[in-house]
This record gives sequence, C-alpha cells and structure tokens, in this order.
Amino acid sequence: MTIRLFAGLLTATLLSAAASAQTLPPRIAESKTLRIAVNGTYPPMETVDPASNKLVGFDIDLGEAIAKMLGVKLEWQDGAFAQLIPAVQSGRADMILSGISDLPARRESLDFIDYLKSGAQFITLDKNPIKSAADLCGKTVGTVRSTSFPANIEAWSAENCVKQGKPAITVAGSDRMPLVHIELQQGRIDASVQGSETIPNLMKGAPGTYRIVTPPFTVVQQGIAFTKSESALRDAVAGAVKKIFADGTYAALIAKWELTASAAPAPGMNGGPLP
Repeated sequence: MTIRLFAGLLTATLLSAAASAQTLPPRIAESKTLRIAVNGTYPPMETVDPASNKLVGFDIDLGEAIAKMLGVKLEWQDGAFAQLIPAVQSGRADMILSGISDLPARRESLDFIDYLKSGAQFITLDKNPIKSAADLCGKTVGTVRSTSFPANIEAWSAENCVKQGKPAITVAGSDRMPLVHIELQQGRIDASVQGSETIPNLMKGAPGTYRIVTPPFTVVQQGIAFTKSESALRDAVAGAVKKIFADGTYAALIAKWELTASAAPAPGMNGGPLP
C-alpha cells in the first residue's frame, strides 16, 4: 500500500468518525458514552456469561458494532424487562437494545430501528402429552408477564379455543424467562411462550428436554428503541445499522449466533423501511 493511499484511507476513516460524532446529541458526542438498557435473560440475544459475569449475545455484539461505527463506548444497564421502557423515558438510558418487539402500541411513545424477525411460539417439555395446538386449550401456559406474550396467548386462545367451544388457556406470568423454564420443568405449567429466535438456542442447550408445539403464531420485528425526543440519536444509530448490514457485519453476527431463520433482509424503522 502506498503512503498516499494509506493517508487517503486514514483521512476517510477520520472524516467518517467525525461525521458520525456530529450527528449524535451533544451530551453523547461530548461524553463519548452511549447508555443501553438491556435485560440479560434471553440467550442468544443477551445473557450473562457465568464464567466472566459479562453480557454476551447477538444484541451485545450488535451494540458493540454500532458503538464502533459511532466512535463511542457503551454502558450496558442490565435490568428487568419491565424496566426497559421506563429507563429510556426517565433518561437513565439512551436506548433499548434487548430483543424488544416493535409493536404499534409502543410506537405511541417510542421509535424503533428494526433489525430482526421474531414471533411468539409455544413450546412444552418433550415428555408432556401436548402434541398439537388443540391440546393447549384448557392448559396453563407460562411466559414473561411484562412482554407482549400474555396478550398474544389470550388472543390465540380466544380464536383457537374459546371460539371453538373449548376451554381457554390460563396464562401464568413470571418476571424472567429462566423462571418460566423452571416452572415448566417442575410441572407448574403445561407449556410456555417465548420469542421464536430464542428457542433453537434453548433446545440446543438442553437436548431432548423441550419440544416445539406450533410454528410462531405472531409475526413481529425486533427493534432498537428510542424515545420520540431522541430523533438525532435514532438517526445516528440508523446510519450505523445501515453500514453494519452493508459491510457484512450483520451477516457475520447472524451466523455466529445461529439466527439465520430470524435474519432481516434489511433494517427498517417503525415497521416500515428506513427513510
């Protein structure tokens, strides 16, 4: 590589970093720190590695790639899923990157940069007698109460159980998905619901333990969430995500975390294409 070419590449890199920094809100451009709310209980999206006690997962790697593009460091704020939205609304965090679904009701107060396909899906223990969707009627199904899944289950039950003259599903809510799995293993619930992108990892980690009952019965996009007042930050992150899709980083992370079935063909915003 010639000196002139190297100098040109270096200049382009510095100009790109400077341009990214200029699009960030002043407080972030000055502090060089981006605070991200996360709930580390959803492998392979985000979880705490017991060996290192550090967050690992697809969302964690994606966040680090975004930070590199923007020239900032990250401050991960790991807390309960129910506290993710309050964290950004109160200003404790700048954005949410934690497998949160981009739902119309949430768009009333939040903007989303969509980056992954997802859907609610029923699973049960392999030893349980539930073999088909019809067997779920009258059973108790667990999930995380602060997510959209309880309403998803109730809607599915109303259409596929009650409307057919069968007993409704009873929804049992827990605070964290690991607790749902424990209740399922202990026989306190008959089945559970979680995001389709997390189920292959769950089944791989416990061979012969779980069985999928139905394909995903909802279709949603997962998004990086911002309050409506953070449009400058949203647009800066959107620019970084576009580059991550374009340069192969996104595909590499999808392959690393075995999420091919959930990969998005392109990033989006609030359920539509990026402007």
